[in-house]
Amino acid sequence: MLSGGSRFTPRLELRPFRRRDLDSLIDAAASSLPDLNKWLPWAHAGYGRRDALVFLRDSVSAWSEGRAFDFTIRYLDNPGFHVGNVSVWFVSRQSRVGEVGYWIRSSETKTGVGTEATARILAVAFDELGLHRVVLRIAVGNRASERIAEKLGFTREGLLRQELQINGEWVDHSIWGLLESEYRLKRAHYADAGWLTA
Repeated sequence: MLSGGSRFTPRLELRPFRRRDLDSLIDAAASSLPDLNKWLPWAHAGYGRRDALVFLRDSVSAWSEGRAFDFTIRYLDNPGFHVGNVSVWFVSRQSRVGEVGYWIRSSETKTGVGTEATARILAVAFDELGLHRVVLRIAVGNRASERIAEKLGFTREGLLRQELQINGEWVDHSIWGLLESEYRLKRAHYADAGWLTA
């Protein structure tokens, strides 16, 4: 079972969601919907309080059941501001395979926050959950997410055709993989790049 405390990077705190995060989550999602709704099925035009409440309830229950671990991303110097989400969940416990997902609010993209938060969640995946392999599924055309995968050393492994329906259209996704052995070799680079504390 994963402990429910905070994890830190040089700039960020990653912590489990709480009920009191509702308003800051709604604000971040609402301000980013024009960008997010191209890539994520939940980011529909009517996203609001009810959607955020359902997410928070599911996040808390998933954590307590050990199914998935969602983190809110916060700046150390501005902890009330919701920067985005990063999550890790099991694809196969038996094979020790997990998946990571993330989104960053529009005003904070191109600052390296997504890479920094994802580097930290990889430490959770491999060091705390003991995973052997982590995958990312990225909508084709989402270059910002692909750049995060590339910077962290993921290998693009293939294409999942018509993987998700987004805004009524079936969207292809590329699949990216990182093995535990590769993570171990790259972890020092993550620290050198300023994404993790040494």
